[in-house]
Amino acid sequence: MFVLLISIVIGLFVAMLFLNVYFRVKVLRTYRELAKNRVEFGAAHVFNREKMEAEIMPQYPHMRTEIETFVNHLRYSIRMATVLIALITLFGAILMYFRE
Repeated sequence: MFVLLISIVIGLFVAMLFLNVYFRVKVLRTYRELAKNRVEFGAAHVFNREKMEAEIMPQYPHMRTEIETFVNHLRYSIRMATVLIALITLFGAILMYFRE
């Protein structure tokens, strides 16, 4: 049981690392395109869709798909990292319990 739990924690850590690198590449690729076109917005716009629609999209209508792609990849990356960190913490706690 202990070896299985260790394997699961290691697998989750590798998955988190892979997802981090994968989404970082996707986010940076889209970010470069936005930076090249001088599109600027803050974290409040990333996490508030209504604010993004009201303030940023009218300024950059030609970059709408890139902005949406960037925001979606960023949100998904944060969501996946949160889930994987919670799973790693849970399995770590289980390992601490079974270590005795």
